[in-house]
Amino acid sequence: MTTWRLVGDQALRLEPDRSTRLVNHDIPTLDDIRGARERLGDRVRETPVWRWQSDALERMVGARTSVFLKLELLQYTGTFKARGALLNAMALPNEARRAGVTAVSAGNHAIAVAFAARIVGTTAKVVMPQTSNPMRVARCREYGAEVVLVDGVHQAFDTVKRIEHEEGRTFIHPFESELTVLGTSTVGLEWCRQVEHLDAVVVPIGGGGLISGIASAVRHMQPACAIFGVEPEGADSMHRSFAAGSPQTLEKVSTIADSLAPPYALPYTFGIARRFVDEIVLISDEEIQRAMGLLFADMKLAVEPAGAAATAALCGPLRERLAGRRVGIMVCGANIDIATFARQAIPFA
Repeated sequence: MTTWRLVGDQALRLEPDRSTRLVNHDIPTLDDIRGARERLGDRVRETPVWRWQSDALERMVGARTSVFLKLELLQYTGTFKARGALLNAMALPNEARRAGVTAVSAGNHAIAVAFAARIVGTTAKVVMPQTSNPMRVARCREYGAEVVLVDGVHQAFDTVKRIEHEEGRTFIHPFESELTVLGTSTVGLEWCRQVEHLDAVVVPIGGGGLISGIASAVRHMQPACAIFGVEPEGADSMHRSFAAGSPQTLEKVSTIADSLAPPYALPYTFGIARRFVDEIVLISDEEIQRAMGLLFADMKLAVEPAGAAATAALCGPLRERLAGRRVGIMVCGANIDIATFARQAIPFA
């Protein structure tokens, strides 16, 4: 029986249990990652890396720390999710492509699925709660998706299951998919090509799709590089899963970083993360808000809370440990409206 849950900006479907023990063919090889990047081609952007140098940053992390921002917020759709959604859509056989795709989400995943459907010449029907941010709903429609707005979580699940059954559309999962992880691994591939000899990379964790992909590429290309994951204190499912040695479920989720708020870890992405990620650190919502203010004041980047999480970790729990190192910071998304940003970001002083 399929179980669904909607948290933050994405809907999650729990798949039937599978072992968390990975075998080699489960993990993307470097040839797999290179091949995926070639298939994606110019359908996605090779997002730039920016060496962040300023007096403000120096005050926060010290003069000897070299910081390299991977600006994935400049990706089509405003987040990294375009890569995985597109690989899933490109892999559809002709019959499935004619039927189209579907997803449940209040934000970034829905936008990415709408984008992917348009690129491959199919249709997307995404189910979103009435409470979804109007800017994100509008972005889905701009990419050509049919948006079905529903009153609540349970109705959203029922609606997308009905769409799958009646219309034969393929459901695209936001993170627990080998193609999704392969898509995010192309971020790591680019990053390692763009910056040599990184001592550490810091990556936000939601469901684990982003860090699993990036970690796979980094371990192949720069094996000495330390990999740190970052979670909000109020949505620490992967942190708890690492401690327990198996995917864990949270009873409650509470964070402004809705893109980092899945209430549980799932086996595939947990297995890769446990194998390759050195440590997961926790940050508070206030630390995220202050990092949003710093990125805006110093880099003129208006990011959603998830996009500031890695910066918050560098300025907080990782500051002393990464002092004097060459550090890569993932800036993963910027799908936020002006009013929400102004309400959440704490001005940098």
